[in-house]
Amino acid sequence: MSKFSEVLKNRNFFLLWLGQIISQLGDRLDQMALIALVYLRSPGSTMEIAKILSFTIIPVFLIGPIAGVYVDRWDRRRTMYLCDLLRAVLVFTIPFFLFYSRSLITIYIIVFFTFSIGRFFISAKLSIVPDLVEKKDLLLANSLVNTTGMIAAILGFGISGVIVEWLGAKGGFYLDAFSFLISGTLIFCIAKKFNHSTISLKNVGRDIAAVIRKSVVQEIKEGVVYFIKNKDIRLTAGIMFILWAALGAVYVVAIVFVQQALHSATKDLGLLVMFLGIGLFLGSLVYGRFGQRLSQYKIIFSSLVLSGIMLIIFALTIYYHPYFLIAAALALVLGIVISPIMIASNTIIHKASDNEMMGKVFSSLEIVMHLGFLLFMFISSLLAERFPHLYILIAVGCIFSILGTVNLITNRKIPWLD
Repeated sequence: MSKFSEVLKNRNFFLLWLGQIISQLGDRLDQMALIALVYLRSPGSTMEIAKILSFTIIPVFLIGPIAGVYVDRWDRRRTMYLCDLLRAVLVFTIPFFLFYSRSLITIYIIVFFTFSIGRFFISAKLSIVPDLVEKKDLLLANSLVNTTGMIAAILGFGISGVIVEWLGAKGGFYLDAFSFLISGTLIFCIAKKFNHSTISLKNVGRDIAAVIRKSVVQEIKEGVVYFIKNKDIRLTAGIMFILWAALGAVYVVAIVFVQQALHSATKDLGLLVMFLGIGLFLGSLVYGRFGQRLSQYKIIFSSLVLSGIMLIIFALTIYYHPYFLIAAALALVLGIVISPIMIASNTIIHKASDNEMMGKVFSSLEIVMHLGFLLFMFISSLLAERFPHLYILIAVGCIFSILGTVNLITNRKIPWLD
């Protein structure tokens, strides 16, 4: 723990880390409010959940590549706090349309624009970490960045069901908007000492000249070529595609599966994700502390095997023994075995990428990840209309375990990417 405290003594990194805990806490309230809305309007429908989630993912493909180019041109700190401010305004407007209109089309549009702005924020956040810490602290820093989402899951999902029931969905959206304001303020306080371009009049003129010499399309093309030619980046992208495809296949099915098994719309679902978040948090701490001694690729494949096994055990146990305490314990273990995958992958990317290409690399990676999520989310939603949810969860667990085992046995990474 002493090494983690040393990284957190870095004021700039601490402000980034704390800001993300707060904003993602608000996001969990937002997500639970939307899940509750779908449950009330179309109970048991995986397709309705998939539809509203798709508007959070489509910006990855439309905006992500452009965001990566400009994040590498702009001051990443300024990009982040301006994005938080804009997202706060957009989320604040959701309740006005949610409760005074029967149609969800306006909500879909606001969600789309909110997550479009988020593309710039995410690319900047993932790219700024090497600017804030020394190279030797990257693994520890990535572990702590990963715990941002974990702590948000623990606090956010764990109490979001209760808060949405107490304050209503409208209150959840207002709290989310407020969290963006706090996050933006903390990021604004990060000391400005980077060499990246800033969004000033002088640099805007410089950017215009740069655009004349080199178009955005050309830079996107350069980013894609760099992404494909770098073996470690390409390899990690394949792993992320597999992971997020599985998450997409499981996400909406698992929500309805838990709702039906435990007979609760949001309360038990939120508490289960809280225990999953505790597991992710503990796994992140352990791996961040001792992971430097282990091969990052072997850790990833071992985690795939264990995650698949735990998903199968979770689904079968909850189906035949639908008790919350048992489900909570299994969710905790599942979180522990999953957590090293993202940390190890981000660390590989940071080590393999040139700093000036970091934004474009992470934007490309986001496209790969969310493509897998979106495709398999809709595939599993369609399958859930014909097959029991239990079968789908077991199938995903088997695929995870088989892929991890094959790569560990053959002592190769991913053959079809070599």
